Amino acid sequence: MYVDKKLSGVNAVQTLSRLNRTHPGKEDTSVLDFANSVDEIQESFQPYYEKTILSKATDPNLLHDLERELLEFHVYEGSEVESFAAAYFNKRATQARLYNLLEPIVDRFDALDEDTKKEFRHQLIQYVRLYSFLSQIVPFTDTDLEKLYVFARLLRKLLKVEREELPKEIQDMIDLESMRIRDTARGKIQLERGTGKLNPISDKTPGGQSHSEAPLSEIIAQLNDRFGADLSEEDRITLGAVMNQLDGDQALDAAVRTNTRENVRLTFDQKIGDRLQTIVDSNFKLYKRYADDQSFGRALVDHLFDKYMSKRRQAAELIKLGESRTVEFKSSLRWNLRENKKDPTIVTHAVLKTIAAFLNTEGGDLLIGVADDASVVGIEIDKFDNADKFSLHLAQVAENALGPVAASHINTRVDVVDGKQVCVASCDRAMAPILLKWKGTEKHPDGDFFYRRGPGSAALKPEAANEFVAARFPAAEPPYSV
Repeated sequence: MYVDKKLSGVNAVQTLSRLNRTHPGKEDTSVLDFANSVDEIQESFQPYYEKTILSKATDPNLLHDLERELLEFHVYEGSEVESFAAAYFNKRATQARLYNLLEPIVDRFDALDEDTKKEFRHQLIQYVRLYSFLSQIVPFTDTDLEKLYVFARLLRKLLKVEREELPKEIQDMIDLESMRIRDTARGKIQLERGTGKLNPISDKTPGGQSHSEAPLSEIIAQLNDRFGADLSEEDRITLGAVMNQLDGDQALDAAVRTNTRENVRLTFDQKIGDRLQTIVDSNFKLYKRYADDQSFGRALVDHLFDKYMSKRRQAAELIKLGESRTVEFKSSLRWNLRENKKDPTIVTHAVLKTIAAFLNTEGGDLLIGVADDASVVGIEIDKFDNADKFSLHLAQVAENALGPVAASHINTRVDVVDGKQVCVASCDRAMAPILLKWKGTEKHPDGDFFYRRGPGSAALKPEAANEFVAARFPAAEPPYSV
C-alpha cells in the first residue's frame, strides 16, 4: 500500500488494516508511507493492540431524548411524520408526493430565526447519525424511531442554513493535507524561430476514432425522455463521481481485458450496485429512484455499463477472446475478398446486420479487419485513404441503413494489431427496436429485424419480432403491423 496523506487514530487503523484481508496467492504485505512517521502510526494502533474496550456504552435512550427535543421546536407534528412514512414505504409513491409532504415543514423552518434554525438542524443531524449507528447493533421494536429516521434523513437535505464554510460533503472530498508547493525545476522555455503550422478545424479525431461515446448529459436526457425522470445537473455530477470511482477500479478493468461482455456485466452490476449505495446521503432522490423503480434502475445501469465498456474494448484483447454472442469478426466493410472487388450490397449488409443484432439484443463488439479464423487482415483492404475516412464511411452507412438514433449507439475506434489497422465498433443496447434497410436487401418493406442467437445474427419474422420487442423493449411500439 502507498500512503500519500496523513493518517491518525481510528482512520489509520481502518486504512492499514485492510491489508490483513486474505486472498489466494497473497503471501505478504508492505506499506510505503510518504506522509506519516513510525511513531505516529504506532500511537494510532496502540489503543487497539490485543484488547480494546469502550470507555462507556452508547445509551439507546438518547434517541428518545432527541425525538422529544425535535418535537419541541414545533417545526413538524407527529402526524406529519406518519404521513411521510406511509408515502415513503408505499411502492407507488412518487418523489413529488414526498417533497409535497415536506414542503410545509420547510416553510415553518424558514420562518425561524437563524440561531433556532442551526439548533434544529443540528439536532436533526444528530438523530440521523445516532439512529444509523445504533440500528446496526441494537434491535429496535419501536417503529416510530424508524419512521422519524427516514423522515429526518430527507428533510435535512431541504433545510437551508447560511454557511461561512463549504458543506461537509464537499470538505470530505478535498484533501488539503496532501497539497504541497515545491520548487521542482527552474529555467526558461526557449522557442525556436521559424514558421509554425496549424491544422484546420476538423470534426474528426486522429487515428480514426469517433466522438460517439455518450456523455453523461446525453444519458440523462435519454432517461428523462423515457421515464420522465426529471434528472438534473446535480444528478449528472453524482453519476460522474460514481463513474470516476469505477474508472479507478483495477479489478473491474482487469475483468474487461480478459472476459466476454456477458461475464464483465456480472462483475459490473455488483460494482455499480455498491457504488450507487454510497450516494444515499449525498443524492437521496436519485438513489431512491434507482432503488424503487426497477425499470429505471436497470436502464440507468445499462447506460452506465455501455459507457464504461465503449472506451475499454481493445482489438487485440477481443481477438484473443474469440467470437461469441457479443463479439464478432468481419474481414472487411465493403471489399469482397473472394472476387477481389467492391461489393457494398452484400459485404456491407453483413456488417450492418451484425450491428443491428447487437443493438437489438445486449450490445456487443464488432471487429472489422479480422477474419473468421481470428487472423488480422486489416481495414487497409477496403482501400480507404486513411482510418478517418473508413470510420466516417461506416458511420454514414450505419445512419443510412439503421437511422440516426441507432448510429448514435455505435462507438468506433481504430487499433493497430500486428502492424495492421482493425476497427472496433462497440455497440450499445438500443432503447427502441432497430430495423435494417439496405440497398433493397430487406425482405420486409419496413426493414428487417435482427437479433443475436449464439455467436451469430439471425432475422425474425414480423410476428416473432413483435414478441421479442414486447419482452426486450416493453415501452416501444411493435415494429410490424401483423
